[in-house]
Amino acid sequence: MALDRFGRHIHYLRISLTDHCNLRCVYCMPEEMTFRPNAELMQDDEALLLARLFATLGFDKVRLTGGEPTVRANIVGLVDGISHTAGIRSVTMTTNGLLLPRLARPLAEAGLQRVNISLDTLDPGKFHRLTRWGDLEDVWDGILAAEEAGLTPVKINAVVVAGYNEADVVDLARLSLTHPWQLRFIEMMPFGGATDFQLQQVVTSDQTRQRIETALGGMEPVNDGELDGEARVYRLPGAAGDIGFISTVSRPFCASCTRARLTADGVLRMCLLREFEVDLLAPLRAGASPEEMRRLALDAVWNKPWGHGLAEGDLAVNRVMSQIGG
Repeated sequence: MALDRFGRHIHYLRISLTDHCNLRCVYCMPEEMTFRPNAELMQDDEALLLARLFATLGFDKVRLTGGEPTVRANIVGLVDGISHTAGIRSVTMTTNGLLLPRLARPLAEAGLQRVNISLDTLDPGKFHRLTRWGDLEDVWDGILAAEEAGLTPVKINAVVVAGYNEADVVDLARLSLTHPWQLRFIEMMPFGGATDFQLQQVVTSDQTRQRIETALGGMEPVNDGELDGEARVYRLPGAAGDIGFISTVSRPFCASCTRARLTADGVLRMCLLREFEVDLLAPLRAGASPEEMRRLALDAVWNKPWGHGLAEGDLAVNRVMSQIGG
């Protein structure tokens, strides 16, 4: 079992398979983004070896991220390898959904269990403005393909950004009335140097919830208000699905965090919003023994920070979101 110095059992690994993406969302990366050469990123055998390493340390839950993970070559083979790793009981993915019409079924057959799909607005014009390149219909087709392939329950991730889409949350929330999906509204997390957004663009979960309830009526908490991962979940009366709020900025959930992040270049990052990192790929390529690799990983877990420092103005500036994996 991998424990940190605060006694938290760290068992959830988010693996970024690439920093590349086929969109340029305004809160994630600059439009003229320069990506890392593929040779500097984890190769298939290295990603699988590190997944197996973490499985031996008690990690049993894996989420595949990017950039956009579906643009990774051999994505189906990687899902198959990770999902059949001894000790791994859950393999999920966060994706923009653009490539799911052709990949959803092969991914499900390879062992992927569920997807979170990013969708910040149902307005085609705003969607293009937020993503810079995207077409809303392509994402919608991806959601339907995921549902048809059994990658359920589908969760829809919407980052709420002041001045862009805070008024669109009602239409998104309304989807939960007729679809068995979880609509998740995420407070924007500021990364210094990543975009021109800072804390003033944050729309709090309380503000989003108030807007939804004013339009659609009161919501009841699900699971007695207990966190579902990082989301506090509610349901509109008679709804087929749920509504979740991820309040990283206004109501941090650091005390219950069980996550570690492996970036596409093989660096273990122990908090999304802290710069503390440990390079695993370089020693792996240098021939480190399995025991040396285990010790590096366990030491990193032990030194996981308690939480972020946003309230003190401490922003992570060494990577943009796409270089971490969300």
